[in-house]
Amino acid sequence: MTTVEILFLGVYFGVLCVLAVYGSHRYRMAYLYYRHKFKLPTPKGTLAAMPRVTIQLPVFNEMYVVERLIDAVCRIDYPADLLEIQVLDDSTDETCAIARACVDRNRAAGHGVVYIHRDNRHGFKAGALEHGLAQATGEYVAVFDADFVPAPDFLMRTVPFFADPKVGMVQVRWGHLNREFSVLTQAQSIFLDGHFIIEHTARNRSGCFFNFNGTAGIWRKSTINDSGGWQHDTLTEDLDLSYRAQMRGWQFIFLPEVISPAEVPVDMNAFKSQQHRWAKGSIQTARKLLPTIMRSNLPWVVKREAFFHLTNNMAYMLMVLLSALMPLSMVVRFNHGLYGTLFLDLPFFITATASVCFFYVATQRELGLSWWGRVKYLPFLMSLGIGLAINNAKAVAEALLNQQSGFTRTPKTGSEGRSVQQVKRAYRGGKTLLPIIELCFGVYFTGAAYFAYDIGVYTSLPFLVLFQLGFLYVGLSSLFQGRFSSGTDTSKLEPKRAV
Repeated sequence: MTTVEILFLGVYFGVLCVLAVYGSHRYRMAYLYYRHKFKLPTPKGTLAAMPRVTIQLPVFNEMYVVERLIDAVCRIDYPADLLEIQVLDDSTDETCAIARACVDRNRAAGHGVVYIHRDNRHGFKAGALEHGLAQATGEYVAVFDADFVPAPDFLMRTVPFFADPKVGMVQVRWGHLNREFSVLTQAQSIFLDGHFIIEHTARNRSGCFFNFNGTAGIWRKSTINDSGGWQHDTLTEDLDLSYRAQMRGWQFIFLPEVISPAEVPVDMNAFKSQQHRWAKGSIQTARKLLPTIMRSNLPWVVKREAFFHLTNNMAYMLMVLLSALMPLSMVVRFNHGLYGTLFLDLPFFITATASVCFFYVATQRELGLSWWGRVKYLPFLMSLGIGLAINNAKAVAEALLNQQSGFTRTPKTGSEGRSVQQVKRAYRGGKTLLPIIELCFGVYFTGAAYFAYDIGVYTSLPFLVLFQLGFLYVGLSSLFQGRFSSGTDTSKLEPKRAV
């Protein structure tokens, strides 16, 4: 075996080791969850009086859901004289007229809702929140994205926690209005359930940092100001502010039993755009804050969890590298008669894949699903996570190279009753050249799977097929949806009205 081949295999196993470490971190999250799941948060004391609250609704071109959002927020149970609702509209399409009309109708009904429109998108969502905060009259500020439908008791179940003067933010769990829409929305819902039910609960109740998710949460206004306000030098302004606030000593509360429903993207390109923004923003936040966190006097367990939390998306770059190396590694070892070493991959792959299975099965178990309901989507979940690797690795690379980009909104279509084909093209995910690369990887793994079958290395086949199907599914879905999106313009369709 040549020196180059030895180095090649060294890199391959090194990548496997690092991915196994990130995979095993899921076990720690599950352990912390089960250790602390019964430490239920309760309000400490009572507020002297009901405080004034501002609810901010940042909106940009949301014609299909904006009316549903405003009407739902106006139904929130809270004294009308203590509630201010800001519709922060940066829209450039029909959304403006729909939102204005809805605001006027609700104001006439006695609700304290105001319409604020900016002529520019400076700072994007963070800029809109910052602009609205300067005019907000509330002592506390809640935020809801356009696709959310908050329950009427949202404020009555969150505001009491601010009786503790150390509490700076309360986050509730996301629900999923269109979970049953397709296998893609089912998978996204499971991903998000894992993030909220296991990760958020584990981090919050074990004393580690967790983050406001940009929506379905309420802040103490003084916490935002004390922590430096909304800043727009990252694509995840919510993650950035969350860490800055907790570094200042503010405490956060997560309430998994309080659910705020929303829709998940139904279009693969929209989903990839959302994932790109989240992955890039998390690495931007890591670059911005991790050095300060590591130099601080915070406990080591907090620093360690912050590192894994903020750098978790680095695994996608390693996944792409692993995808390129895996079939070649198999060929190199086969050519040198090192059949036995092909089994060395198994512990690493099992560590990573088994952790995914355990993590999401545990999540669905906590939701009360049957055994079949817990496991039937697992192969698809793993394949989808692999298929997203190229899209998210690109985002990570852009963040590491300090390549700036605008805030790309995730299209919301009111899809609990509307198909993707019924919405105007501007409300669907954009097209890129990435699907071609994804399909090339899919073909690459098709050849690798055939090679493994041909030489009788059957233990490698399940993993090779997971990679093959993941890249082919994501690539083909992106291409077909992209092609359809360039067809008939349905921009004259009426937006879905709230009932």
